Amino acid sequence: MRLLRLIALAGWAACTAAQAAEPIRIGVSGPFTGGSSPMGISMRDGIRVAAAEINAAGGLLGRPIQLVERDDQARNELGAQIARELVGREKVVAGVGIVNTGVALASQHVYQEARIPMITAVATGSIVTRQFLPPQHPDNFIFRISASDGIQAAMIVEEAVERRRFRKVAILADSTNYGQLGQEDLERALEKKGVRPVAVAKFNIRDVDMTRQILAAREAGAEALLTYGIGPELAQIANGAAKLGWSVPIIGSWPLSMSNFIDSAGPNGEGARMPQTFIQEADTPKRRAFIEAYQKLSRTERMPSPSAAAQGYDGMLLLAAAIRQAGTTHGSRIREALENLKERVVGVIMTYERPFSRSDHEAFDDPGQVAMGEVSGGRVVRAREESRRKP
Repeated sequence: MRLLRLIALAGWAACTAAQAAEPIRIGVSGPFTGGSSPMGISMRDGIRVAAAEINAAGGLLGRPIQLVERDDQARNELGAQIARELVGREKVVAGVGIVNTGVALASQHVYQEARIPMITAVATGSIVTRQFLPPQHPDNFIFRISASDGIQAAMIVEEAVERRRFRKVAILADSTNYGQLGQEDLERALEKKGVRPVAVAKFNIRDVDMTRQILAAREAGAEALLTYGIGPELAQIANGAAKLGWSVPIIGSWPLSMSNFIDSAGPNGEGARMPQTFIQEADTPKRRAFIEAYQKLSRTERMPSPSAAAQGYDGMLLLAAAIRQAGTTHGSRIREALENLKERVVGVIMTYERPFSRSDHEAFDDPGQVAMGEVSGGRVVRAREESRRKP
């Protein structure tokens, strides 16, 4: 009988040890193919770098992190399907990812209803973290570590109207949720400066001829183009303006930093300016180590979207800190930890001290936390020396 008890205890101990070593599954979704893929791939590889570092240090709660990755192709309906799969079948305990605003709005309700935290690492639509606010929803499980369009629009307008003294500006925005919501943010920011756009034009994803929109802006007397779109279509704007012999400044949201804008626009994209949470500069030991690890993992020298890479990396570090603090993978406990994070987290964008609260799920609240970037020599650099005020 004693032998049987010992065997049973040994079996129980082995089972417990096996359970303790089960990986902590984290969902990662984004566009890894298609026009938005520079952002998605950069984000994914940034998350991979962070997960590798965490696992090399012993994992979380004595368990390794396992990333469950899915390509949403920037499609709203596919993003929602993937969210259901990650939460239902894959049993992820949290998510880090989502690049496109439309995909976020279509899919994050799955995480909310399952009471599983989602740290949105790229999507910037101002509404993203506001879908599930109290009192309609007692708890909000959606967090974000990217500069919202409210912040970006204010920076774009500040650059165009205050710093460069343009009073006649045109807005060119794509027809997605991202573009149209961004256009509204731009118009509100302009209104605060007493400026109305001289022209507002819309274009669709995969449009290759922007002549009509560009001519409308030029004929209205625009001195600058303010853009909200992604890389391939933004390149068509820059190339279309050059084809018409119109040298016009382009100032827009952060996808002007995407590799498929820079490479497709070539010399016509030089000088384009955009807000950036991270510029690929090894100006601190932490950033140097991150860049080197990213390059080794991805086997590329230039990050296709530096901000997306850094936001993915930092988002994973913040989630890991919350899981450590919670001492469990229970969704509500992780959410509570994120809202009152006690650990000081050293990221590559900045050092985070209580980045979220119960009423504020935005890691970035101040344009001073974001730099203005500029396309120069085929990559993004800091547009002004004073941009170095960013930590």
